[in-house]
Amino acid sequence: MAAETSGDKKGILLETGTNEFEIVEFSIGHVNYGINVAKVREVITRTPVTTMPQAHPYIDGLFTLRGKAIPLVNLPRCLNVQTNTEAKNIIVTEINNYNIGFLVENVSRIHRISWKDMEPAPEVGDQSRVVGIVKMKDRIVLLLDFETIIAEINPEINAKLTTYEEATEDVKVKRSNVHVVVAEDSPMLRDLLVTTLHESGYRFVRDFGNGQDAWEYLQGLSDRDGKIEDHVGVIVSDVEMPKMDGHRLLKLVREDDRLQSVPLVLFSSLISDEMRLKGEQLGASGQIAKPEINQLIGLLDNLIFGTPLHKDHPDAE
Repeated sequence: MAAETSGDKKGILLETGTNEFEIVEFSIGHVNYGINVAKVREVITRTPVTTMPQAHPYIDGLFTLRGKAIPLVNLPRCLNVQTNTEAKNIIVTEINNYNIGFLVENVSRIHRISWKDMEPAPEVGDQSRVVGIVKMKDRIVLLLDFETIIAEINPEINAKLTTYEEATEDVKVKRSNVHVVVAEDSPMLRDLLVTTLHESGYRFVRDFGNGQDAWEYLQGLSDRDGKIEDHVGVIVSDVEMPKMDGHRLLKLVREDDRLQSVPLVLFSSLISDEMRLKGEQLGASGQIAKPEINQLIGLLDNLIFGTPLHKDHPDAE
């Protein structure tokens, strides 16, 4: 399973703007879940763990993989699922440059699907754990918000999403005149991102939960009279989103006669070497790995104003 996941991952990551992705399907209780192959390093059988004192309640302990100690999340406990079936597999992930394992009952197979076939999760209560659903022929697969789960376990990630260099009032005034469009499917991360942009001075932010809605909005801006930069100054997009992913959105923006010059930054937990190459091929103006919000704000300043607004920012040298 590990070899299949790794090989398939490299194949799909180098395709450009297809709006397709692959998921690893797994089960907990009677529910089928999925995770993007791009987040998965490998799948292994359950292995012994070493408990850690005062660890987060979701963490069973540490397991060792090729000499590296990796935290293990008990996903049934995290999802508050009671089951009598023994958890057999560990999905080893790399998300936000952070290696972590997720204990699941059983991993079944890999599916290749279109983002169009992934629907946002319906609002039927607290849906913070689910970012989308995929309708299969005989079942529904729930796509979990692994970034939110990891952020709950690791407070440092939340801190980095809300920590930025304090700006002077002059800088905030300059930023306040810029129209920023944000596409991010995770409700928690989207709220944090928008709030942090507002507090840093980027007050004019329009946010969307998927690439399709963002694209339709951008098309409307493209139809307006006047310079395009008067209507949209920069686009910030996640990669993994329902309906339309960030790479497809980037491809459409670069093919549009009016929008093609608008800076578009990919802000994603999936910025690996392969993903960075794909973004470069599609014409990304920059790519920042979550949760480095301070780097994102510095890059936005550079793209919009032509120079960093803080002389001590690394890009100013």
